[in-house]
Amino acid sequence: MSNALIYTIGFLAQLLFSGRLLLQWILSERQKRIITPSLFWKLSLFASFLLFVYGYLRDDFAIMLGQTLTYFIYIRNLQLQGEWYKSPKLLRWFLLIFPLLVVLYGYNNGQYDAVELFQNEAIPTWLLWLGIIAQILFTLRFIYQWMISEKTKTSQLPVGFWRLSVLGAALILTYAIFRKDPVLFVGHSAGLIIYIRNIFIGKKERHENA
Repeated sequence: MSNALIYTIGFLAQLLFSGRLLLQWILSERQKRIITPSLFWKLSLFASFLLFVYGYLRDDFAIMLGQTLTYFIYIRNLQLQGEWYKSPKLLRWFLLIFPLLVVLYGYNNGQYDAVELFQNEAIPTWLLWLGIIAQILFTLRFIYQWMISEKTKTSQLPVGFWRLSVLGAALILTYAIFRKDPVLFVGHSAGLIIYIRNIFIGKKERHENA
């Protein structure tokens, strides 16, 4: 597959990620509180789907790991909002088994080629670990969000989510610079501004409700 097509998939994923943030930010600014529309999770799921493919095509384990960890949390939030079962059953099943299908496809004569993922000449070992740590920290925000949402039985984006977003995005930007990955750089540069803005909105909302 050509690099142009691979980067197109990656940029489309980041465009969807940025679109979800822009939508959430605009709605939050209007309501003067942090809003979590169902479209946020729908765009997240589709974008994660594409970015997982992008990471696979670039033999980038850090990207694949990050998307795998958050993929099912997006689905769970759609379930909490009552939106998941509104989708066609066939589509739901495909989305659920998609990561497994990619892993099975990656097998070569019954043996997964892990060398391409962990010994990629374009990604030194120290950079690979930086990417993995960055993705794990960035993913912790959704684990935190998921735990809060399960506790309240409502899908929401607490202030702690945005704080972890800032930390994770900063590390991923560092990874993107060394990796020379324009997809990650553009996507997380735009998101960082909205993450910081949501922290201020959340603080103001909490202060007004105190």
